[in-house]
Amino acid sequence: MKEIMQRQSDAELVRAAIQGNREAYAEMIRRYSGSVRSVGVRILGDLHAAEDVAQDTFIKAYTNLSSLRRRSAFGSWLLKIARREAIGQLRRRPQNVQSLQDATEPSVAPKDGRLDGQFQALLNAVMKLPEPQRRLIMLRHFDGHSVRSIATILDRSVGTVTKQLTRAHRRLRNRLKEFDA
Repeated sequence: MKEIMQRQSDAELVRAAIQGNREAYAEMIRRYSGSVRSVGVRILGDLHAAEDVAQDTFIKAYTNLSSLRRRSAFGSWLLKIARREAIGQLRRRPQNVQSLQDATEPSVAPKDGRLDGQFQALLNAVMKLPEPQRRLIMLRHFDGHSVRSIATILDRSVGTVTKQLTRAHRRLRNRLKEFDA
C-alpha cells in the first residue's frame, strides 16, 4: 500500500485524503516534513521550535484540505501555511529569547537547536529562490526524494525535473557566490 502511495501525485493524494484515506495524508507528511521544518528553521533559527511549527502546519493543513482549490499545488500551499505558523510563533516568542539572526556567535553543534552560520546561509539562499525552484531543491535535498519520485509528486517527466533541478542548482550556486563575495 505504501509503495502505491509513493507513486501517486500530490493531487491524487489530496483527493484520497479528502475522502478519508489517512495513509494518503501520511504519505504527504513524509514527502514534505523536511521542507516544512526547513521553513520553520529559517524563520525561527531553532530546530526544536521548527518541529512545533511542522506539527501545527500539518494539523492546520489537514483540517483545511478541502479548501485547497488546486490540488496539485499542495506543496506550495503547505509551505505558505508553514511560513505563517513560524511567523506567528516568532511573534509570540518572549522578547528575552535570542533569535539566530541576533546571535553574535552561532552555535556549531546544534545541541541547543540553533544552526551554524554556513547552514543558515545555505537555507537563506534556498528560501530566496523562486518558489518552483525552491520546491524542487527542498524536495530533493531536504526531503531526500529521488528525481523519479519528484517527477511523480509533481506529475512531470523525469527529464523535465532533471532540467529544472539543474537550473535551480545553478541559481543556488550563484546566490551562494554572492553571499561569499
